[in-house]
Amino acid sequence: MREPVDQTTIRAELGVADEFDAAAETERRVAFLADYLERAGASGYVLGISGGVDSTVAGRLASLVCQRAGRSFTAMRLPYGVQGDEADATAAVAFIEPTSTVTVDIKPAVDALHAATTDDTLAAEKADFVKGNTKARLRMTAQYAVAGRLGALVVGTDHAAEAVMGFFTKHGDGAFDVGPLLGLTKSRVVAIGRELGAPDHLVEKVPTADLEELRPALPDEVAYGVTYAEIDAYLTGDDVGERARRVIEDAYRRTAHKRQLPPGP
Repeated sequence: MREPVDQTTIRAELGVADEFDAAAETERRVAFLADYLERAGASGYVLGISGGVDSTVAGRLASLVCQRAGRSFTAMRLPYGVQGDEADATAAVAFIEPTSTVTVDIKPAVDALHAATTDDTLAAEKADFVKGNTKARLRMTAQYAVAGRLGALVVGTDHAAEAVMGFFTKHGDGAFDVGPLLGLTKSRVVAIGRELGAPDHLVEKVPTADLEELRPALPDEVAYGVTYAEIDAYLTGDDVGERARRVIEDAYRRTAHKRQLPPGP
């Protein structure tokens, strides 16, 4: 079934509020995480920290909750070999102040799985894209392995600006137990980061999923074909250009399957 693609309905589907106050929204989301943790009876939260603003903000929110509740927040470092922006990831972990940090190099597992499931008939660009998704899925596998051992919950970093574009890996970073950033535009995630006191170089960092080896550190906005400013304007109900509107709504329609439970007969 085709999802509606008009601006008003999409905003409602993704839960984007008309009004936003960074301080109030920060406390509301901390309270939500605290209540959810208590009701679940979990030992704490687990989240992979990349060094980008999304995981930095989500991680700090979850860490604050765990500090106040006497629970554990586990920050996971999940590099593929050597991470190019390792300094940013290290700075993010220091800011978040986790109870503990677990590092898992996903490269051996990714390379082994990729080698076992691909062959020379697949175009290089396609093979690289598939391998990138494998990285995202194995990162989530590692987070759930640690969360399972601890009796903890996995935190997600998805927000409305990524959700509308379908810019996440299905069953990878799109799989989590609780999403403290859901319904936020990218600029609102940044605003909460500033409210929390995150380092400027992390909240201002150019967003990239950095999954593809043929296009390393590809900026999200290049992959989208529109800017976050345009996406955020669309999500907050403002007028955007016809080209941006078409790109956003086409992406929302094309990636509908990512935002739905698997269909049945």
